[in-house]
Amino acid sequence: MARATSRRRGRSRHSRHAVDEQPVAEPRNGHTPAPDPPDPPGPPDPRDPPGPPDPRDPTLTDVASRADVSAGTVRRWLKDGLIPQYEGRWTQPAAAQVRIVARLRARGYTLDQIRRANESGQLAGYVQGMFAPPDGRYTLDQAARAANLDATLVERIYLSLGLSTLSLDSLADEDVEMLRYIATILQAGLPEQVFIQLARVYGQTMAQIADAEVRLFHLYLHEPQMREGVPGAEIAEQMGGVASETLPFAAPFMNYLHGRFLAHFVEQDVIGHMEAELDGSSPEEGRMRVVIAFADLAGYTRLTEERGDEEAVGAVERFVEAVEQTLPIDARVIKTLGDEVMVVGSDPVALTQWAVGFQREVPADAPAPRIGIHCGEAIYRDGDYYGRDVNQAARVVARAAGGEVLVTRPVVEMATGAEGLDFELIGEIGLKGFSEPTELFHALSIED
Repeated sequence: MARATSRRRGRSRHSRHAVDEQPVAEPRNGHTPAPDPPDPPGPPDPRDPPGPPDPRDPTLTDVASRADVSAGTVRRWLKDGLIPQYEGRWTQPAAAQVRIVARLRARGYTLDQIRRANESGQLAGYVQGMFAPPDGRYTLDQAARAANLDATLVERIYLSLGLSTLSLDSLADEDVEMLRYIATILQAGLPEQVFIQLARVYGQTMAQIADAEVRLFHLYLHEPQMREGVPGAEIAEQMGGVASETLPFAAPFMNYLHGRFLAHFVEQDVIGHMEAELDGSSPEEGRMRVVIAFADLAGYTRLTEERGDEEAVGAVERFVEAVEQTLPIDARVIKTLGDEVMVVGSDPVALTQWAVGFQREVPADAPAPRIGIHCGEAIYRDGDYYGRDVNQAARVVARAAGGEVLVTRPVVEMATGAEGLDFELIGEIGLKGFSEPTELFHALSIED
């Protein structure tokens, strides 16, 4: 694959104009902010700390370069009180604030608007300074050579992880260290395509975790303090304290969860191999024999209209939580989309027993779920499942009514005679997108 340099050409931070040399973007509230005046002459900012700086701190030049503005612009922002984190020395939180101000200016906000946002706590930078981008000193080719990897592969890995290829313009020591880890993994024999899929799963998962951390902090810690009128400086101090106390536990917590889940899925894989051998057949490479269930809430749209978004979302949360807490050991939730849950397992009997039992336990005042189950082969990619049989399971649930469990002929053939289950033929039903009709059955508890 040719290196995608064309995507980066002209977009490097070194080739873009500084904010104070560009036209200001479309204003947010009808007022056109005046461009920043030209750089003032004179010596460096006298507020820079005397004596040799801490080698871990960025310089004024570094801060300005990372924000794509001139050093003079940063000095003006300091003078205007837009960088309250600056206390005589450039620290990572202060540098992060400069980048935020630069982005807001580029989007058309005036200096007065940014100042008021600072004072009200809207820009309380409680964590961004902890994760400032490292100083880059390697080009893509230099980093690739240092890690003994092909530069095109490095670019592909970054894309798979969800990291912008713009970050490849300037790589740091920690980037090279990560690339060396990857080189070791590949040299150990892991196929490149397998690693790319793992990288995509890691990237998507970590992005979701980081997004949730930031949004939950904002919704339940930051916003309440703003509504109470707490000064911006006090909010920043309090949020910084909370973040510094809790974030160090994220890595060991995730390591713990990874180990627990890895042990669980290794065990499931061993059992799956045994069952495949007893069955006497094996799916094609990249495919897996699975049982797929889709479940959603009948009448969810009407619920949002009648009871409002908050109550409807609460009903979905209780529904998803109930599914996760009651699934058989071999099944798990793969993804959720709105009020719909996709579940994949390996045992059609256990999953069908779960489904009919789940319906019996739904409270009378709760929205009625509907469940569709099918089994077959699926293509496994990037932690998800694709293919005709997955689509068929999704179509089956669409034909169910609230409180019903519908299954296909392959499920019935493997689950007939199972304890507590009975099946009632509905008939051959045309499913959207399928040329041939599908036999559908009601799955019932034998006590019904």
